[in-house]
Amino acid sequence: MNSTKSRRKIVPSASDNGDSAEKQELLLLSSAICNGEDLGSFVRKVFASGKPETLLQHLKHFSKSKESEIEDVCRAHYQDFIMAVDDLRSLLSDVDSLKSSLSNSNSKLQNVAVPLLTSLDAFVEAKTKCSNISLAIHSLNTCVQIMELCARANFHLSQNNFYMALKSLDSIESNFHETPSSTLKRMLEKQIPSIRVHIERKVSKEFGDWLVEIRTVSRNLGQLAIGQASAARQREEELRIKQRQAEEQSRLSLRDCVYALEEDDDDEIDGVVDGSNAGNGNGISGFDLTPLYRAYHIHQTLGLQDRFKQYYFENRKLQLTSDFQVSSMTPFLESHQTFFAQIAGFFIVEDRVLRTGGGLISKIEVENLWDTAVSKMCSVLEDQFSRMQTANHLLLIKDYVSLLGVTLRRFGYPIDALLDVLSKHRDKYHELLLSDCRKQVAEALSADKFEQMYMKKEYEYSMNVLSFQIQTSNIMPAFPYVAPFSSTVPDCCRIVRSFIEDSVSFMSYGGQLEFYDVVKKYLDRLLIEVLDGALLKVINGSLSGVTQAMQMAANMAVFERACDFFFRHAAQLSGIPLRIVERGRRQFPLIKARDAAEEMLSGLLKQKVDGFLTLIENVNWMADEPPQGGNEYSNEVIIFLETLVSTAQQVLPVQVLKRVLQEVLAHISEMIVGALLAESVKRFNVNSIMGFDVDVRLLEAFAESQSPLLSEADANQLKTGLLESRQMVNLLLSNHPENFLNPVIRERSYYALDYRKVVAISEKLRDQSDRLFGSFGTRGAKQNPKKKSLDTLIKRLKEMN
Repeated sequence: MNSTKSRRKIVPSASDNGDSAEKQELLLLSSAICNGEDLGSFVRKVFASGKPETLLQHLKHFSKSKESEIEDVCRAHYQDFIMAVDDLRSLLSDVDSLKSSLSNSNSKLQNVAVPLLTSLDAFVEAKTKCSNISLAIHSLNTCVQIMELCARANFHLSQNNFYMALKSLDSIESNFHETPSSTLKRMLEKQIPSIRVHIERKVSKEFGDWLVEIRTVSRNLGQLAIGQASAARQREEELRIKQRQAEEQSRLSLRDCVYALEEDDDDEIDGVVDGSNAGNGNGISGFDLTPLYRAYHIHQTLGLQDRFKQYYFENRKLQLTSDFQVSSMTPFLESHQTFFAQIAGFFIVEDRVLRTGGGLISKIEVENLWDTAVSKMCSVLEDQFSRMQTANHLLLIKDYVSLLGVTLRRFGYPIDALLDVLSKHRDKYHELLLSDCRKQVAEALSADKFEQMYMKKEYEYSMNVLSFQIQTSNIMPAFPYVAPFSSTVPDCCRIVRSFIEDSVSFMSYGGQLEFYDVVKKYLDRLLIEVLDGALLKVINGSLSGVTQAMQMAANMAVFERACDFFFRHAAQLSGIPLRIVERGRRQFPLIKARDAAEEMLSGLLKQKVDGFLTLIENVNWMADEPPQGGNEYSNEVIIFLETLVSTAQQVLPVQVLKRVLQEVLAHISEMIVGALLAESVKRFNVNSIMGFDVDVRLLEAFAESQSPLLSEADANQLKTGLLESRQMVNLLLSNHPENFLNPVIRERSYYALDYRKVVAISEKLRDQSDRLFGSFGTRGAKQNPKKKSLDTLIKRLKEMN
């Protein structure tokens, strides 16, 4: 139909554009109205220009122009409208007949449908009731299931089976989003959170009880683990002792060695510490982590694992901080084992939790705790070591700390910082040890009467002689046995041996594998500074009499053998082969005390000899004939020397006796020459010199007679002590004394003489004719050639001087 056609949009053509502005404006307004556009802009424009009449004229003009178009449209559609009205009138009769037919059909339908509708209503009502009953049954079944889950949850709660209780609650929440019963729903909404809170509190309480219990368990666990490390170390020491015995037997070429295999029970120890053979016990050998893991599992189920991890870490950190507290009321020596055992047990537990806790604690957190613990332990050790003034106390703590390090190193904890602290206090420990030994040595020396030890039983010999390898023979002596040394020797040997063992014990297990040089350095200090110094002090101040001086000299000879044992013992304990020690033998460290003791003995013997040498004053210097058996003093001196040798050979070693006798003979020789030089002797003749020649021969015979005791070479060396007197007597008795001026002869026969002494003594030698007033009867007589040679010697020596 034409009425349904859309209105055409009118666009002004270019031909309508006139030159006049009014025409242009009219054209624009017409276009806007035809297109249905807003005319507000035109209105504002005309009011702004103050000419609204123009707009009204244009609008009137437009409306007139459209009236003709309207009339054309009406004319075009009028015929169609008339035809439509006619069609509607023809349809009116058909509608009336259809209406009456529909009314009849409706009446019939109503009559037939009323019974059916009644039956349908009854059916619908029955079906609704059935649906309601089915829904009620379903709801009851749901409620029954919920109640069963609630009963199951209550049962698990009563059995403290919290995980299954939480699973029952989760099942209620996940499978039954909508609860049919509002009462039941309200109950569940109220009780489920309460039950979760109750479980959390219950588990937290159990975890709190475990935190309290684990501290005691940790301490006992640490003590057990450190005790096991100590037992393992003891077994290692026993094995080393057996190895040393085998080495000693090998060194002595003993081939009847017995070898045996021993079972190692390290696996059992590891199982006890690690808890792998713990069973279900709650003791030390199987510390119980069930409450911890149960609490962690429940918190994981509750979705609170992160919070529990933080709670666990903070509580354990607080416990560790509490373990660091050192009581000022209890000496650290008494509490150090508990202190370190608590820390050791703490980290053994943490190692287990790290390995089996399923991420409860991380490796970084354990390392941070360990770093804190190491820092604190180092601080405590530094503080306590700085206060200690007893070496034994420091050694006890060091041993326990080293056992702590061995124990925790098995669990992968680094212990270098602890070992550094122990190494840092090495010097202080040895200084304290040297101080203790200095006191012990002083006490041992002050208690010694310097008498030979008397041993009744074999065990005494083994304890005082064999244990220090100071025996001179491998044959067991007869008992009772009189030792050649006094009680000072075994007492000081025990002190030195204890020092070596303590030093090695401190250096062992301290992270340093080769420490023999360090032990040897401090052993040298002990022997040189302490023992040698103490012996020198006693020698220079406390000894009285030849017997004590002789015993001290004998002791020094035994100490020389003991020092070899000391260095071998230190090497064995340090794990160094003995051949290395024997290859690098050093000078006797007690050489000052040895020389002082021998010098003291020689000095006392010289004083004794001086008492006999005063008889030289009785010598007849101008004798008419030489004494046949020597002078009186020489016989007395020889008797003294023979008595001395018979006594000293029971005490002094051969070489010491030789050195002492050589010093005494040299002193006698010096005194003989000194007597010839004395101002009281103005002159002497050949007869008196011949008497001295007999004296020297007797002394030389005494020296030669010692060859059975010493050796022929040593006996000849003993005679060298009389060289000065022998050469002086030979020179004075020589027919050609001027041969002393010959360098070759002098070097061969008179090398021990001082030419100044030769001049002084030669000037005193007179012939028989040189008696007082004897020159008057011999004036003009021919001069003796020997006298002439002697005068020539004196003159030439004076010219040289």
